[in-house]
Amino acid sequence: MKFILFVEGKSEGSGLDGFINRWLTAQFGDDSVLVLTPDLVGPSVTTTSGIIGELADMTLEHLKEVRPSTLLFHLTKHLLYSKWRDPGEEPKLYLFGQLKSITRQWLESSLVCRGGTYPALLMYQQLADIACNRITAGITRAMMGAKPIKLMLDPFNPVGSTQNVRFNTSRSERWETSGPPPKNQVNWVILDSDWEAEFCRLAEAHPKVLAYTKNHNLGLEVPYLMGADARRYFPDFIVLVEDGRGSENPLHLVVEIKGYRREDAKMKKETMETYWIPGVNNLQTHGRWAFAEFTDVYAMESDFKRLIERH
Repeated sequence: MKFILFVEGKSEGSGLDGFINRWLTAQFGDDSVLVLTPDLVGPSVTTTSGIIGELADMTLEHLKEVRPSTLLFHLTKHLLYSKWRDPGEEPKLYLFGQLKSITRQWLESSLVCRGGTYPALLMYQQLADIACNRITAGITRAMMGAKPIKLMLDPFNPVGSTQNVRFNTSRSERWETSGPPPKNQVNWVILDSDWEAEFCRLAEAHPKVLAYTKNHNLGLEVPYLMGADARRYFPDFIVLVEDGRGSENPLHLVVEIKGYRREDAKMKKETMETYWIPGVNNLQTHGRWAFAEFTDVYAMESDFKRLIERH
């Protein structure tokens, strides 16, 4: 079973020019929502104490006084300077009005504050970077048909294969692949949860699944941003599905098994659906690809069947 080992997406054209020859719009969905919570924001109250004197609590209460228009201006400026200019270039100030309108749309539709948080916390760069990534993904999604994502393959490892997988493990949580016919060249699937064992059972039993493998020691990784931090995402499974176009032209389904979804899980899914999958398909040399995320173990079987039938 072969798969693309590493790809990275970017816009068509030179730099950002491929984006800016038309009026910018955005499409925001469920994964565009950013939920500000104390878990994401971090400590907002610090107690200080000297050798002599009373304790003092340092808080961020002053941010509650920030006007919505001030937040909108600063967030749009950060979006323009960090996401909408190439390195070494001057900012494209003529985009400010369009980006401001889109930023206002995102703030009104996709920002949720819980646990005593408030919108002005986006004045801090780490949170502003997360918000700007969501906004940029929405703009990219709206322009997907007109300006397709281009890929940069790893020149040294453009593809990989399960034939080359060899590893030792002491982990006892594993699934022994079976047949007939055998659907996995790797004899053991190393499990990270019981949910993954359930998915292995489904993949083994479904008649339209030609092959599947766990992304363990395969090298399939997808770069994504969590704020300004560059991270690597390792999807759980790759499945080859015969979806009516013949076994010579199967659908490559990248599968993520996810229980509790934190904000980084949203970024992984958005990266796959907005950049990685469209980029692979636009390349037209590595088959057809799709992405699926299963978040309910009790509905996994019906969701999997529905997904295969839809494709």
